[in-house]
Amino acid sequence: MRDGFVKVAAVTIPLMVADCDSNTGEILSVMDEALETGAKVIVFPELCISGYTCGDLFWQSALLEAAKNSLKKIAEHTAGVKALIFVGVPLAVDGKLYNCAAAISEGRVIGLVPKAYLPTYNEYYESRQFTAGRADVRQISLFGMDVPFGRNLIFAARELPELLVSAEICEDLWVPCPPSTSHALAGATVIANLSASVELTGKSAYRDSLVKNQSARLLAAYIYASAGEGESSQDLVFSGERLICENGSCLAHSARFSIGITAAEIDVQRLSAERRRMTTFVCGDRDGYTVVPFSVKMEETVLTRTFDPHPFVPEDAKDRTDRCEEIFSIQALGLKKRLRHIHSRNAVIGISGGLDSTLALLVTVRAFDMLGIDRKGILAVTMPAFGTTDRTHSNAVSMVNLLGCTLKEINIEKAVMQHFSDIGHDPAVTDVTYENSQARERTQILMDLANQTGGIVIGTGDLSELALGWATYNGDHMSMYAVNVGVPKTLVRHLVRYVADTCGERELQATLMDVLDTPVSPELLPPKEGNISQITEDLVGPYELHDFFLYNMLRMGFPPHKILRIAKRAFAGTYSDETIEKWLRKFIWRFFSQQYKRSCIPDGPKVGSVAISPRGDLRMPSDAEAAAWIKDLG
Repeated sequence: MRDGFVKVAAVTIPLMVADCDSNTGEILSVMDEALETGAKVIVFPELCISGYTCGDLFWQSALLEAAKNSLKKIAEHTAGVKALIFVGVPLAVDGKLYNCAAAISEGRVIGLVPKAYLPTYNEYYESRQFTAGRADVRQISLFGMDVPFGRNLIFAARELPELLVSAEICEDLWVPCPPSTSHALAGATVIANLSASVELTGKSAYRDSLVKNQSARLLAAYIYASAGEGESSQDLVFSGERLICENGSCLAHSARFSIGITAAEIDVQRLSAERRRMTTFVCGDRDGYTVVPFSVKMEETVLTRTFDPHPFVPEDAKDRTDRCEEIFSIQALGLKKRLRHIHSRNAVIGISGGLDSTLALLVTVRAFDMLGIDRKGILAVTMPAFGTTDRTHSNAVSMVNLLGCTLKEINIEKAVMQHFSDIGHDPAVTDVTYENSQARERTQILMDLANQTGGIVIGTGDLSELALGWATYNGDHMSMYAVNVGVPKTLVRHLVRYVADTCGERELQATLMDVLDTPVSPELLPPKEGNISQITEDLVGPYELHDFFLYNMLRMGFPPHKILRIAKRAFAGTYSDETIEKWLRKFIWRFFSQQYKRSCIPDGPKVGSVAISPRGDLRMPSDAEAAAWIKDLG
């Protein structure tokens, strides 16, 4: 269970109504199977020992006694088993009958959670037989031992502090204020739901959304196990649906109308980190709650869950298109507001023929169109120098003309050579001074042109470049409004492609597609045989890796060794383990050493959950040391 990964399982058994012995045999068999897979929390359906559809048979002492004996047998079967198992059982307590979730561990029942809300409408009439369970916890005698009985129970793993489990039963989830809400606010990171949900047309989608959304609202994992085959079909059918969700994402989902085990690995450390980060999630008040300890066998959790190698980019084509339009609109609306606020009808942008400046130009065009301003007010400046290739220059010129903006070309070679002479730099030495002199000359030109035209300079740098510090301080690092500052490099490409696919202009589409096919480069070193000689990803590493590292470090708060572990799984077959570790170390070093650049970046629109503005999401000292992060990698 290193890194907080815990395997959990939701189970549906083939059931015989009112035949507790048969059901117990099925429960024990499937329980053993789930334990063999390494599951540490196992959830069975509501009233699975007796069957949910017993009706007035629940008044029969023979059934209740059989169910109680079965519960004892199941508990005894778990002797020596360090896991937490929930089974559903009807139980008479103090002269009343309760629909209970029995929590079992190491040979005994360690807690009983009664159902809070008893549906008595439509096909349901639970209050005919059962009594609603109270929140307060009291001790009852069961099998010669005192057992806590009540809704407000939290089962806490001794060996893993973040694994805190509570339970609710079926209808409890469907009410306006589910018990699981209180459980989570008391600290529970995992909710078990023992259910017997009737299947109706359209109900599955709503039920799925309830489980997923509750896990998101509670910043919790939610294990849902519903009754299925074998429940009485007199008037009703049960589908045996099983879901495991974590903070709004579905990790595992059974087929409908099925039986068996649905398992996944939840990440309780991630959930705890999310709660720490979100200050409005106020938890930890356990007044009225009883905490029951249990033990889990600490062992390596074999990961079967997948990790998206491109967390900023939706996998589904339609979702990706919708996301691109949404982000494009956010960028343009941010710029629109700035232009309107300063009463400017002009913008200046350096256009290189690369991806970032292309996206910035497209966003600026959208903002001008929103404001009803003539696109001629966009002064797009191409500034060829020592590393400019014909391909990028041609694409830049073509794009500006096709978009109807104003093109200005200023060759900066002469000015940079004069600068080299002024500072005594040998132009044959193509070092960082050679490169940054060009970037700063371009920025000076753009700033002065903005003064001439009464416009503002539009920044082109993206989120990934700023995370790596891959920007010339007071060069391309600086602008008057940075439209790409919230967009990671892996998404920049899709945004440009989105415009290419939707612009409806063949020539513009062709130009944009060629920009997409051009290697990412700052073009600050002389080309070789007319081709780009300076490939960014050869120097700083693959952007898809860096974006993965960035997302999991800033958004998830994962330590480096955990990022490395899941990156190896996400990029298996694409990069070797050694390559991933090499660039992760480089990412950490650059992220810490380059914070001073991010501490003074211009305004720009936040578009996603990961952002690095010093005025918003990243309050990080410029002189923080990376030693602890590097050490974490070993």
